[in-house]
Amino acid sequence: MELKGKRIVVTGGAGFLGQHVVQALRERGCKEIAVPRRSQYDLTREVDVAQLYRDLRPEVVIHLAAAVGGIGANRTNPGRFFYENLVMGAMLMEYSQRAEVEKFVGVGTVCAYPKFTSVPFREEDLWNGYPEETNAPYGLAKKMLLVQGQAYRQQYGFNSIHLILVNLYGPGDSFDLESSHVIPAIIRKCLQAIERGETKIVCWGDGTPTREFLYVEDCAKAIVLAVERYDGADPVNIGAGFEISVKKLVELIAELSGFQGQILWDTSKPNGQPRRCLDTSRAWELFGFRAKTDFREGLLRTIQWYRKQRNKA
Repeated sequence: MELKGKRIVVTGGAGFLGQHVVQALRERGCKEIAVPRRSQYDLTREVDVAQLYRDLRPEVVIHLAAAVGGIGANRTNPGRFFYENLVMGAMLMEYSQRAEVEKFVGVGTVCAYPKFTSVPFREEDLWNGYPEETNAPYGLAKKMLLVQGQAYRQQYGFNSIHLILVNLYGPGDSFDLESSHVIPAIIRKCLQAIERGETKIVCWGDGTPTREFLYVEDCAKAIVLAVERYDGADPVNIGAGFEISVKKLVELIAELSGFQGQILWDTSKPNGQPRRCLDTSRAWELFGFRAKTDFREGLLRTIQWYRKQRNKA
């Protein structure tokens, strides 16, 4: 698909990932990019979704908007996360189909994979069990985008693709300890401890789970490549293709941020899924995506960005 000249709607386009996707589209020469805000269109309300399609008349929809957070936020908001993500996805795709949108990009999550999955996670394993409990409502709601897209392709010939993302990190992420994911949470703890002269930080779980992280700019490029080059029904993993234990992650962030104190583990808090690492070969084969940002370099950029934000504040 030649994107230049298309009317493109990016839901969640003002958010962490969305800002980078919008920038990547602009670098492709796209000028008609609409970023609906919740103050204009509440995507959980059908009347607002219908109005969005009348007002913006999109030819391509990239659905990034989500109710999302880390383990703590998932434990606190399982009902809201399930309902809002399910309803937003279902209505946006239904109205895309009615409006004969040329392409709908559904963005899923690694949280949709079964709790115990052979590593690296392959797309074929997506239905081989129930997700990790703390993430299940969110993961299953996002997974329904895949089911809906395949059903609409079968019945209406609707062009919907589904991308499964790992945890993202990078400048612009949320550093709110109540809702943030693991990397920004640890960065904030380390920098706060340094500023306050504290000699220890406390992290959730026991540090044994492994995770995979993708730099946000790499992810944005992957999404744009998929819009341009992929039209298939099968889901596609988007990741960096490596895993690191949470313990080693914390130690690395402490080193890069300059925190030299003690790291304590609160084992009363959940670990989450035991391991996470995606098989990313399908993304390379189908639309030529491979992550390029070195993890250490990406963490340094993220720490430097957050340090500047704290200094400004």
